[in-house]
Parts: sequence; structure tokens; C-alpha cells
Amino acid sequence: MTTATIVKALAKRPGKGSRRMSLPVLLLIISGVLILTSIVRLITGADGITSTGQMSTALRAAVPIGLAGLGGLWAERAGVVNIGLEGMMILGTWFGAWAGYQWGPWTGVLVGIVGGALGAVLHAIATVTFNVNHIVSGVALNILALGTTRYLSKFTFEDAPQGSSKQSPPIESLGTFDVPGLSDWLQTLNEKHWFLVSDIAGLLGGLITGLSPLTVVAVALVPTSWYVLWRTPFGLRLRSCGENPIAAESLGVNVYKYKYIAVIISGGFAGLGGAFLSIVSSNVYLDGQTAGRGYIGLAAMIFGNWMPGGLALGAGLFGYTDSLKLRGGVTNVHALILLLAILLVFGVAYLVWKKKYVPAAITAVISALMFVWYATTNEVPNQVVTASPYVITLLVLSLSAQRLRMPKADGLPYRKGQGK
Repeated sequence: MTTATIVKALAKRPGKGSRRMSLPVLLLIISGVLILTSIVRLITGADGITSTGQMSTALRAAVPIGLAGLGGLWAERAGVVNIGLEGMMILGTWFGAWAGYQWGPWTGVLVGIVGGALGAVLHAIATVTFNVNHIVSGVALNILALGTTRYLSKFTFEDAPQGSSKQSPPIESLGTFDVPGLSDWLQTLNEKHWFLVSDIAGLLGGLITGLSPLTVVAVALVPTSWYVLWRTPFGLRLRSCGENPIAAESLGVNVYKYKYIAVIISGGFAGLGGAFLSIVSSNVYLDGQTAGRGYIGLAAMIFGNWMPGGLALGAGLFGYTDSLKLRGGVTNVHALILLLAILLVFGVAYLVWKKKYVPAAITAVISALMFVWYATTNEVPNQVVTASPYVITLLVLSLSAQRLRMPKADGLPYRKGQGK
């Protein structure tokens, strides 16, 4: 019997959570949302919701969230819950800025990865070796990382030129680039404000305009992670540790080793996300710079059902809402209230079709309130714009919770030889 046979047997789990949305259905849903967004843009005149600049900003905001989510994916596929992603990102921001300020941005990126990995080693020692509760260990790491970076900043950046105890000096930029010709053409199409065509142009243009080299690397890590975890013997063994470590051990898999590797890689991804924040997003380290993105990355991973593709969609959604406060957020969020109300109407129809009448009634009431809110106001308070990423996180998780399937042994304690 091979490891592949064991993992396939373990993956068979009845229930709604095991159903995966097919690619044609997913593409149909995305197309429908894009068409509705274009209609809302024409009705409200909020052309910024699909502009090239908005999409480019959204991509930049989505990268650190996606990297944190990838970190969580690697750890949890090996059976280790990684609440400490936020702390690992904090370490990545500080170490990335510290090294980037002294030796250049690319060195800062590498040292940021190392910083996140160091935090992951602590988490792995606590959870894998000593069987500490994964949630407790992760929360402790978040607190430790926050205190450590604040302490280090006081004597590292405080006396540096243009630095302070809460901010590093400016870091040299990695630079940006556009795709020659294509970027300008898509920008021109987007500025025409045509139905659907301009929206698609804005979406595609945002993905190839003002790109940082580190953005390209981060995006490439999504399919790379999928290939390694689902198409290689190494990934198969690692995932078997998250499904049934006892069965994996019986086949000769060193469960401790694979858990350690997964958690350290997880910390490296989170550290890379932190370095992206301090080197690419703002070119300085700031106290509190992560602003909960580690937790949102974890939410993106859960929304994506512990799969890289779904994770990327979740990171894009959360990155888009995060970018609203940077580019005309008040007007754009007001227009998106109408879009959300319309989407809820479709949600009501779906729930009625499924004969779930009570949830359908509740959703209908919420949709009506959204329509009233849009009709009776011209803009939304800045506080709503600031809170929108976190509100969207809660809404998405609550709506998608019924279709989730986490690895069977995720977060469960394991001791070598316990199956004997």
C-alpha cells in the first residue's frame, strides 16, 4: 500500500464540505459579478471601482494577505494551526526594513523571510515537539513579536536619520515596471468607461501596471505551492501528516520532520509578506504596519477551503476592500453598497431554490436595508471605509462556512508512535 492510496482514502469524507465548486461554475459566477459591477458603475457613476489604478492598488494590497494565507496553507496542510502568522509578518516587516535600510532592498527581502521563519521555528518547537495548544502558541508568538520589534526599534531606528522609535529610515525601492504597449492600451480602454469592456480592461490593466518584481514573485508562489503540495511525493507526504499522521508514520513518513518543514516554510511566506509591506508598500517600517493582515490572510485561506486557487481569490477580495480607503473610498464604497444589495437578492433566490426559507427571509431583510441605505445617502462615513476589509472578512467567512473542509488532523496533538 502506498502513501497515495492512504491519502486518497483519507480524503473521502462525506458531507457538504467535501463538495468543490467546478471551474466552469466558478468562472460563470465571476463573470456574473463582473457584469453586475459594470451595471452598478454605470448607474452610480463611480468609475473608480474598476479603474486601472484601483485594481493596481488592490493587487498591491492583496499580495501580503495572500502570502500570509499561503503560509497558513502550508502549515495547516501538515496539521499545524498557525494563528501566529500575524507575529511572523511583524517580524518580517522589522527584519526586512532593518536589513533593507543597511544593505539594500533585496537583502531586506531575504532577511525578512528569515525573520518570519525564526518565529515559525518557535511555533514549531512549541506545537510539534512539546504539543502546546496551537492557538495558545500562536497568540503568544503574536504578542512576543510585537514586543520584540518595538524593543529593537528603540535602539536601532531611533537615532538613525529620518528614523524614530516607531519608524525606520526610508528604504531603497525595488522599482516598478509596466508591460510595454499593453498597459497603455488597456488604460485607454478603461478610460472610455464602456460597459463591461472598460471594466475588464481595468482589471487586466491593474494586473500588469506598476508591478514590483516582488509582486511577480509572490503571484508565482501560488501555482508553485499548488504544484509542490498536490503533484509531488514531498507534498503528498506533507499533506498525509495533516490528514492522518498515524497512517503516515506507519508508511515510514517522518511526521515531525514534515511538520517542522511546513511550519518553517509557513513562517517564510509570512515573513515575505511582512517584508513586502515595509519595502514595497510603504518603503519604511512602521509600528503596527501589519494591521491584522496575518489574521485576514488566515481568513483568506479558510475562504479558499485550504486550496491555493481559492486562497488567491479570497486575498484578491480582501485586498480590493483594503484598497478602497486609499483611492476615493467614500464614493466607491457607497456604490458597492448597491452592488452588495443586488448580490443579496440573488442570494435570496438561491436560498429559496434550496428551500431554506428562514435564511432566505433574513437575507431579504438585509438586502432591503442595503437598498434603503444606498437610496437615502450620498456617501458613507470614513469609518465604514476603514472597517470594510474586516466586515467583508466576517461576512465571507460566515457565508462560506458550510462548504469548508479542513484537514482532518489539523490542530490535533500528535506523538511519535501513538498508533502502536
